[in-house]
Amino acid sequence: MATATWRYRGAPGSEQPAVLVQFSNGRLQQTGSMRFTVYRNRDAAHPRKKHRRILVSETERLSYVGNNFGSGAMKCNSLCSYFVGVLDKDSGQMEVYNAEIFNMQPLLSDNLVPDDTKDYQNKSYREKMDLCIEAFGTSKQKRALNSRRMNAVGSDIFNAAVTKAAANIIDAKGVTALIQDVAQDDVQNISTFLPPCNEDADKPENVYKFEDILSPAEYEALRIPAAAFVNITPEEITKKTQDRSHCCFVLEELKFLPANEKSRDHKARCLWFLDTLVKFSYQKVIKTKYPMGHECPQIISKKLMRNFTSLTYNNSSVQNLVSASMKAKITAYVIALALHINNFQINLTVLQNDLKLKESR
Repeated sequence: MATATWRYRGAPGSEQPAVLVQFSNGRLQQTGSMRFTVYRNRDAAHPRKKHRRILVSETERLSYVGNNFGSGAMKCNSLCSYFVGVLDKDSGQMEVYNAEIFNMQPLLSDNLVPDDTKDYQNKSYREKMDLCIEAFGTSKQKRALNSRRMNAVGSDIFNAAVTKAAANIIDAKGVTALIQDVAQDDVQNISTFLPPCNEDADKPENVYKFEDILSPAEYEALRIPAAAFVNITPEEITKKTQDRSHCCFVLEELKFLPANEKSRDHKARCLWFLDTLVKFSYQKVIKTKYPMGHECPQIISKKLMRNFTSLTYNNSSVQNLVSASMKAKITAYVIALALHINNFQINLTVLQNDLKLKESR
């Protein structure tokens, strides 16, 4: 390609280097007719951005642009140094200045500097920022901009497809039938996390029946591990409180075990299972066959694994996971069991702390 060079001498004592330009598409014939404008990055504090320059030139036929950064910058500027010497013919002395080469390429656009700025003024702040990123942004910013624009296009196509599909379903089934389906789905989704609910119950204890929380066989299996609670002494409760070996709700309720032997045994079994549920909610991935230890009855371990974990595939194996939805289910069962234990009046704040739940949750 033919080249042409235009020299601009920087001011003495200025950090601004002299500018050398070459045109990629031809040789400059009349240097006096060319006018150049230099734009610099405003971020003067940034170690790299403060040196960035964009050089713009216009002729009657074409506009040219060159820069010293990005893919359009000339690599020779980083490989060696250039200087411009200015000879004073009268004194015979030459002044030497640092120089930088710009490769001017034709800009095939007729609106490099538009006369009418109405379109620009009507653009949103985001659109103006996008234009700045296109001109002055880093490679990372430009990739992020292209990615966002592609996602926006994909989102528009997806939304249009969803809207069309929804309209077809509404036309086929009707609005009333769809409302009924949604209501039924909501009931089914809720029922997967709550114990079976009897909406026609005549007493509080029949809303969430105790047998739906603990089956007779599971209740019987709790007799042996709960025996430690049945015969617990005030000194042991104090020690367990200091050791924090059980949740606060259980430790508080152990102070008020009934004197009646049957009632005392019943409450002890319920408290032992509630404490086990709370501790099980702290688990994440179940890696052992007995996650709550060998003192936990096998039928209870199976109940925990079957009802309060979800299966997931990871590292070429199937694992039992206590997911967020399963923790919500454990919370529901803990509250229902606590209501049975405490005559259907409980302080949810204590259980919230035991289950490590946020206030919003």
